[in-house]
Formats: sequence, structure tokens, C-alpha cells
Amino acid sequence: MDRFSLKITRRRLLAAGLPGVLVLALSGAPVRAGTPAGSGPVRYLDPARAVADRVEDLLARMGLDDKIGQMTQAERGHITPAEITRFRVGSVLSGGGSVPTPNTPRGWADMYDGFQGAALAAPLRVPILYGVDAVHGHNNVVGATVFPHNIGLGATRDPELVRRIGAVTAEEMAGTGVDWNFAPCVCVARDDRWGRTYESFGEVPALPSSMTTIIDGLQGGTLGGPTSVLATAKHFVGDGGTKDGDDQGDAVLSEEELRAVHLPPFREAVRRGVGSVMVSYSSWNGVKMHRNRRLITGVLKGELGFSGFVVSDYNGIDQIDGEPGFTREEVATAVNAGIDMVMVPAEWRRFIILLREAVEEGAVPMARIDDATRRILTKKVELGLFERPMADRSRLGGVGSAGHRALARRAAAASQVVLKNENVLPLKHGGRIFVAGRAADDIGTQAGGWTVTWQGAPGPTTPGTTILEGIREAAGGSAEVTYDRDGTGADKSYDVAVAVVGEQPYAEYQGDRVDGLRLDETDLGTIGRLRAAGVPVVVVLVSGRPLDVTSELPGWDGFVASWLPGTEGAGVADVLFGDTAPSGRLPVTWPRDAGQEPINEGDGQRPLYPFGAGLTYG
Repeated sequence: MDRFSLKITRRRLLAAGLPGVLVLALSGAPVRAGTPAGSGPVRYLDPARAVADRVEDLLARMGLDDKIGQMTQAERGHITPAEITRFRVGSVLSGGGSVPTPNTPRGWADMYDGFQGAALAAPLRVPILYGVDAVHGHNNVVGATVFPHNIGLGATRDPELVRRIGAVTAEEMAGTGVDWNFAPCVCVARDDRWGRTYESFGEVPALPSSMTTIIDGLQGGTLGGPTSVLATAKHFVGDGGTKDGDDQGDAVLSEEELRAVHLPPFREAVRRGVGSVMVSYSSWNGVKMHRNRRLITGVLKGELGFSGFVVSDYNGIDQIDGEPGFTREEVATAVNAGIDMVMVPAEWRRFIILLREAVEEGAVPMARIDDATRRILTKKVELGLFERPMADRSRLGGVGSAGHRALARRAAAASQVVLKNENVLPLKHGGRIFVAGRAADDIGTQAGGWTVTWQGAPGPTTPGTTILEGIREAAGGSAEVTYDRDGTGADKSYDVAVAVVGEQPYAEYQGDRVDGLRLDETDLGTIGRLRAAGVPVVVVLVSGRPLDVTSELPGWDGFVASWLPGTEGAGVADVLFGDTAPSGRLPVTWPRDAGQEPINEGDGQRPLYPFGAGLTYG
């Protein structure tokens, strides 16, 4: 930025009422908010020095309030830039659906820079980490590339594809400034009734372990690259093994099973250098994970050698004693268990007060505070935040770019699992095709939960290509493609009917299915109308898990598990028409009925389709 442009930028920011030091940060000028505490050379601001040397120099300049501030994470809707400066808060997050206005890539960059400038206005000039759940692309941002959810990526069996998805996600995040991703979820989903099943890559530990390549994509070869963001392995540990698939429930397991099934993906994530680990809401044999010092400090940090920092889940410490809210005892218990940064979205001021009291009264050792702060600062230094704290706006044009969407289309195609084909697939180019179903022409439904909003929503929530649009494109100009949402109007004159049906969007809390896994009456009615027309029927199931289709399956000529393919529905059509050969394989066992749950590979039950099933053409 030249000197004249810098003056204009400062004038505009000052006119907006921002503090002068914040204006300097946002306009690209050096921030000089006073002298860092302490005496001697300011080694922590010297990028030529070793990371450990910089961290120790900064730590020595910090008082207790500075350190506790670094351990505090607030939600953007509950904190102001001025409070970040005053309380030295170390991190801010966007909860699901908590977005700037306007919700555009540039709107995110402006918001991020405002918060970051406030952090740099504090005496020690320590930048914040800004965290989001970018769990299938930078999915909070309207216009970002949205990839298939993890269950679909598990079906690809392609760790290199998943690594590339991580790299694209990091690049789109970097343009908006966001530098910390609460992903990947490396849970091992063992009960499909669990509402977070689609966040799992699969039901056997080897599959999520192999997909930890996404960490390499997010973080780069080493932290600090131009598009490097901090990755998070979550949720430690056993959240996919709770009794009856109860979200935030109790994993009633022997230690042998916990170690054999649920720990291996975390071991692999640590081996890859994951920067942070998030603790699970769930319990293990009645003990909340947020208080389990043996597993967090003993196993994760000790046995596995995890050197990053541990973060709690959203208000996770509130649940330790089973009562609403959190107490000083809960704060001390969580920090002593090994949690380094505490996600306290709204009550962050109270957390700061209670943790300070706990330290002053000896309930939390100062050595534990220093260890937590050191871990957090190390990642900030490694990320290069002290040298490049602001959003890289040169990358804003890459958010939702054609190249990124092409990768998402390829991932959607690779995730499709063909489970039944009675000489009806691939569809013929140029034929007469009738398309029906609520999920056929609906971006929000095919993308699922964690898309723009927390639970997701049907409708045109973000730009993309619906499955119907993909079918129209793939069918060719000479084809006749008719669409009716409910299946009305189909008759024998059509070569084939395609029913795109399945689950409506959901996420944690609202996604558990304790009432069975059947298709709902609306979808059954749509499929029934197509079958009554006497035309061959292909069912494309858009869902976050297997559903109970056994009684309906004999009447279907083709059946494709499409999972939640994201914004690029053309990838689904690529497989339906054979432009891409189907290669996906089931990442979970498909039950005959919900009464078989939990059902998993090797448990002796007879499934509808076994783990690893999947057809190809020809």
C-alpha cells in the first residue's frame, strides 16, 4: 500500500469511529500500542529467533491476567473489540450460524481484521486465534466451496483427495482471515442413530486414521505457510461409541475397546502434528471427558506425546457436575485435567474471574497456567501470526472459485456408492428422464447440517449446483428431463425415473434418531407414485447415515447412497450417467433394520450391505 492510499484508509477507518491504534492495524501500518512489559530486547517479536526462545521471552513478560486471557475463548456475538484489548482475550470463535453482516468473504475479512486489530492494540500485541467449524469446506461463508461431509469422504477411500480438500479449505479460510479450524472430526461412529454419524469418516478406526491426511492439507507441510491454518482433531475420545448413539452420552466401554477402536485416529493425528485437540462432551464409563485428567494429560499429552494445546467444546465445562452453568470447582477441574483453552462463549468474563481465584487460592498451580499459555503461544508463533496477523485479502477471489468447485465435484462423484443396479445404470444420455424428490433440486438439503447455519436448512442457502441441475447438464441437449417434486406426472413413456430423497438437514443435538431410521412418509409417497407409473426407478438417497430401506428395496431397480454431497450436485450426476465410474464403498455397515443398531463390521450380525460394499459398471 502506498503512502497516499494508507492516509485515505486511515481517514475512512477513523471516520467509522474505530480507535486510533485499531486503525493503524487495519490500514497495514505498524501497531505501536506502547512498550511490551518487561525490560531488555523484545525477542518474541523477532522472527529470526527460535520459536521456543520467542515464547519464553513473551511468557516472562506476562502477568497472570495476560496468561488467563490467552486461555479464554469467547464467541464473537458476546465480545467487543474493546473487550479483547482490555482483557487480553486469546481467541474468538464463530459458533454455528454466527456470521458477520453481510455474510460474504469480504465481510468475514473485515470482521476478522477488526477483532485482530483489537488484540494487537493491547500492550503485548499478542494476536488472537479465530476459530470456526469449517467441517466440509469453509461452510459458514455464503459462496464458499462446500465439500461432501466426512461420511462421504470415507466412502472415497482416497486420502490424497482428502488432503487436497483440506488445502482448499485452508486457502478459502486464509482469504477471510480465519486461522483455526475445529476440524477434522476423527471419531469412529459405531451407532448410526447418533446424530453426528456423518461427521465420521467411518466405523472402523483404520478409515478415520487414514483420512487424517486432511490435517496435512489444512496445516501445510509445517505451520506458517501462506495458507496454513490450525487443525483440530475432535472429539477426544469415544464420542462415536456412546450407548444407543446418544449425543453427549456415555461410552460404556472397556479400556481395551476404547484404545483399540477410538484412540487410533488421535494417535495418527498427533503423529501428523495436529495443532489442537478438542475434548468430547461425552463421558467414558460415567466420567465426563472434560474432567478426565488421566486421558487428557496422561494418555493424550503423555503417552501420545501431543505437544499442541487442548481446547474444551462449546460450554463443555458446564457439564462436569451435571448442573447448569459452571463453578470455580469446574473451572479448576477442567484446567487441571489438561484443558489449555476454554471455550466459554458468553460467560468468558466469569471464567476469567473464577480461574484467577482458583490460581490465587492454590487450586490450580501456576505451573499449569504457564504450560497452557506456553502451548497456545507456541502455535501462534508457529502460525506466523505475529508477522502476518491480518486477513490475506489477495485470496478472497479464490473463495468458491471454479477450480475449487471442480475438486468438490470430483469428491462428490467419488463418494457415491452404488448398492443396487438391475440393468438401469448408467443412465442413457439423450433419453426421457423423470426426476422427483425433495432433495433433487435443493442445495441446502444436499449439503446437510453445518452449512451456513449450525443445523443447516433446505433451500438455496448458498450458491452451487443441485442434483437436478447436474442431471439436466449430463443428460445432454437432446434429452427430455421432467421434474416434479412429488412424482406426479410420471408414466411409462419415460425411460427411467430418478427419486432423490432422504433426510432433511440436521446437526448435533437435533440429529439423534431414537425412533428408527425409516424413510419418512413424504419420500415413500414420492417413490410409490413413480413405481405405480410402471417405469424403472432409481433411488438416490441423500442422508448422513444408512436408513432402513429393506422393505422398500425390492421395488427399486437402482439404489445409490449419495450421502451429503455438498454444493456440487453435478458430481452425483457424473456417476448416474457413467461419466465417472462409481468407485465408492460403504464406510459403515448398512443394517437390515434399526433394531440391529449398533451394527459394525465383524460383530456377527447379518447386514443388508456389509462394510465396504459398492458396485461399479460393466
